Amino acid sequence: MLIQGVAGAADHMAIRDDTRIALAADLNEDTRRKQVCMIWEGAMQKLLVGVAGLALALTGASSAFAQSSVKIGMINEYSGQFADTGNMIDYGLRLYMKQHGDTVAGKKIEVIRKDTGGMAPDVSKRLAQELVVRDNADIFGGFSLTPNALAAADVSAEAKKFMVVMNAATSIITTKSPYIARTSSTTPQLNYTLGQWAAKNGIKTVYTMVSDYGPGIDAETWFQNGFKEGGGTIVGSVRFPVANPDFSAFIQAAKDKNPDAIYIWIPGGAQPAAVGKALAERGIDPAKTKILGQDALAADTALQSMGDASIGIITAADYDYTHKSAMNQEFVKAFNDEFHRNPDFFAVGGYDGTHLIYAALEKAGGKADGDSLIAAAKGMSWESPRGPITIDPETRDIVQTVYIRRVDKIGGVLQNVEFDSVPAVKDPVKARMNK
Repeated sequence: MLIQGVAGAADHMAIRDDTRIALAADLNEDTRRKQVCMIWEGAMQKLLVGVAGLALALTGASSAFAQSSVKIGMINEYSGQFADTGNMIDYGLRLYMKQHGDTVAGKKIEVIRKDTGGMAPDVSKRLAQELVVRDNADIFGGFSLTPNALAAADVSAEAKKFMVVMNAATSIITTKSPYIARTSSTTPQLNYTLGQWAAKNGIKTVYTMVSDYGPGIDAETWFQNGFKEGGGTIVGSVRFPVANPDFSAFIQAAKDKNPDAIYIWIPGGAQPAAVGKALAERGIDPAKTKILGQDALAADTALQSMGDASIGIITAADYDYTHKSAMNQEFVKAFNDEFHRNPDFFAVGGYDGTHLIYAALEKAGGKADGDSLIAAAKGMSWESPRGPITIDPETRDIVQTVYIRRVDKIGGVLQNVEFDSVPAVKDPVKARMNK
């Protein structure tokens, strides 16, 4: 197109000069032809020099305006019921940046924080759009809650923005944009593994209760799948409202069925403590009726609220601050020094999510477009405070060890103690889809 335009312009200039030449009656045909050729060649040289100068000028302008920074737009729940989860993710990001600096591949890292205020998918989508249009963000990060992550995924797909999900765990999230990678876990990954483990370890009957929205239904489905495939029986199940449920009534209904275990799935925030209180009020003794659940049920903050009533609760998790490794001991110390509390799975999701962003940028040579970053992220492996992890190159989901933990009192402190583990677990939903 450019060459055709140059040739066309040269032809136009030569034709204009040729017209003047043709008017000179004293020039013969051969002379006129030679002069027309000379004029055309001269015009071409001038235009090509001009185009080259323009190209250099544009290159110079591009260099002058070349992106010297990479902007990460963090969409999180920094206020409201789930503020602690959003802030813990952000603490993980902040600690990683303190340890590794704010420059990657010659690019300055800038963080733009957006607060959804809670479970608000419409707000999340609007904030993602603002990050693209107004803030010129290159990367999306954060996402405590699935509905918020799904809403932003639409924007990631349309704007081709690399998006790192640092907590939200519903399996389908990574299928909603080809630019998403996840550094937390998937709900089926943890709960299917827990269901299988329960069936193999003497638990014959279970009553399940979960929050009535995507992640809770995911958890219920895959725990039940794993448990039933192992020969266990579900004696009852219930789904309760996400906001302010009356846990006591649901726990009483479960108690009435006299199961070997009660399986509970709830989001983070203040709900685990409320569940613990209801268990104690209804006289559920985890030593007699096992309480099973995902990591949030026995989060550090929940244990502080539940007290000794939490002893014996068994959960599946991808991380706990008590994990025995040299890297984790260093991580826990640094986190406590910086924020005066223990890290949790939200924090390690933010920490590893920031690592993935840094490593992908480095591998992509500083390119911050979605195609370059997701290509760099696929198949990436590293040692995390939680242990070895990999980003599955096919699904862009995390592959990791699932730990089985029991709450115990160690030195007067309630802790989750790892007593079993299953290595290199993939998301079972996508594993079955690919068969």
